[in-house]
Amino acid sequence: MKKLLPNLVSIFLGFTFWTAGMVKLYAGHQFIGWIGPPWLVERLAEYDLGLYASFIAICQITIGFALLTTRYKLLGGIMMVPMILNILMVTISQHWRGTPYVLAVLLAMDVYLLWQYRDFFLPLVEEGENGGRLAQRKKRSWQGHLIWLAGLALQLISVPVSFVGVPVAFAIAGSGLIIAVLSFRVDLISLGKTARQSVN
Repeated sequence: MKKLLPNLVSIFLGFTFWTAGMVKLYAGHQFIGWIGPPWLVERLAEYDLGLYASFIAICQITIGFALLTTRYKLLGGIMMVPMILNILMVTISQHWRGTPYVLAVLLAMDVYLLWQYRDFFLPLVEEGENGGRLAQRKKRSWQGHLIWLAGLALQLISVPVSFVGVPVAFAIAGSGLIIAVLSFRVDLISLGKTARQSVN
């Protein structure tokens, strides 16, 4: 339960922001998701901020995907703080009622997630000084990182493909998600081979 809850929070936050970014960029906004608005790019384009809105959407996809796959919970959680604050400023400046409260709840969930990695933050504040031993966590392989990046790349590739055919774009995005989750399996295989080679 100690590890399950942070993973569930990570998956929920990841799904929320991954889908929020995808729906903004997909053709006809034909993507799943519960948080919006999907037409943000078009709305901000009226103020010559369309590129900024697209940048926010790509950040939502990247950060959300990192959390959804749970591979980069710490990195995704850190990057999510300024992203949520940026979105919060937009919603306040546009006088959107209710949305700031939803964002406040999501920010609180992100803070909870970051609290699970509090042993990392003192060395950051002290700029290299380790104020205590870091908790042991699972090792990762560079092969696993590359596989995850391939999964992320498929998410971004699916966006322009959605303008040709949404079902095909869904298939690409789904494949990317499966590939990214399999990166953990790649870690086990790669690190297992390394361990056997070091013994031999």
